[in-house]
Amino acid sequence: MGAILVTRHQRVMGGVSKRMVCFLCISCFGLGVLLVNRILSVSELAGGKEASSKGSYKRRYLERSVHCERKETSIPGDILGQVSHTHDIIMSLDKTISDLEMQLAAARAAQVSDQDTFQKTMGSQTEPLKGRRKVFFVMGIMTAFSSRKRRDSIRDTWMPQVENLRRMEQEKGIVMRFVIGRSSTPGGVLDRAIEAEEEQHQDFLRLNHVEGYHELSSKTQIYFSIAVALWDADFYIKVDDDVHVNLGVLASNLAHHKSKQRVYIGCMKSGPVLAKQGVKYHEPEYWKFGEDGNKYFRHATGQLYAISKDLATYISANRHILHKYANEDVSLGSWFIGLDVEHIDERSMCCGTPPDCEWKAQAGNACAASFDWSCSGICKSVERMEEVHQRCGEDEGTIWHLSI
Repeated sequence: MGAILVTRHQRVMGGVSKRMVCFLCISCFGLGVLLVNRILSVSELAGGKEASSKGSYKRRYLERSVHCERKETSIPGDILGQVSHTHDIIMSLDKTISDLEMQLAAARAAQVSDQDTFQKTMGSQTEPLKGRRKVFFVMGIMTAFSSRKRRDSIRDTWMPQVENLRRMEQEKGIVMRFVIGRSSTPGGVLDRAIEAEEEQHQDFLRLNHVEGYHELSSKTQIYFSIAVALWDADFYIKVDDDVHVNLGVLASNLAHHKSKQRVYIGCMKSGPVLAKQGVKYHEPEYWKFGEDGNKYFRHATGQLYAISKDLATYISANRHILHKYANEDVSLGSWFIGLDVEHIDERSMCCGTPPDCEWKAQAGNACAASFDWSCSGICKSVERMEEVHQRCGEDEGTIWHLSI
């Protein structure tokens, strides 16, 4: 039995040599090593790609976050810039629309198609509407039937007469007229007296308006409407017939504001609203101005003021809906509330009579107008106009040498 086993073992060993067994073992080991290395390299490659993908995604996410943060940070500035730009555009359009409205109103006032309606407003005024002549300013001197001596005192002092009046219109573009309406009895003695005076001096602007102290607001409104229809002026002026005016000083002051569109020039004030009946300048509609003791809004004193063409045109175009208060200067100031108007407080337009106007002239501040505040005009103007003119009036040639 033992012999048989030994014999089989020897056969096996004899069938496969030891060298072959070693070779097979080494080959299997080498194959195993290669296989393990291959598996590891594939795993590392996959892991590297995944890590690279994660890193790239992270970088893109961070870049997007930074970009969004920058965008979010820049949004407020962009919005504010756009809002500011839009606001500028709106303001520009608003100004353009306002200018066009004024121009349209001026065209309507200048081209009245219904001559009958115009005649009802103008009365016997004969100057034509069409072909309005361009002038520097139109001055309307408010007067009454009883004021013939006041008118003569002005003609004898600071207002040019007949030929010189026409020459001033032609050479300087300055139009001056006494403004008066009609009597309550058309064609009566009062109207005929004015017609005779007009034939002599040719310096009236007649309105189809019944004269009366409590109708001054209406008279002023009609005056501006008619003046705009007759003359294309840079300024329209209203002055009372008991005020002394230096035309050269006034023209020079107004010339500084020619380039402005909507200006309201005069001595600005804000007096108390008088609720008590029976007092001078009583305001029947006092309750509209708030509590007792309140003051009016800022407005020019009524003795002398000037308004630019756009404002006169506005009055003309809206005269049927503009409210009229008891006091004419308050009415005018109220018509400009809510409008884009520049109020210019020109103190040279409200100097006192001598010696006040003399002192100011000596100090180099010549007066455009002089009157007494206590009388709302020159006290006893018929007797004192010549004195005021001699002491405070400018040289006769001043207005003629002025370059406007």
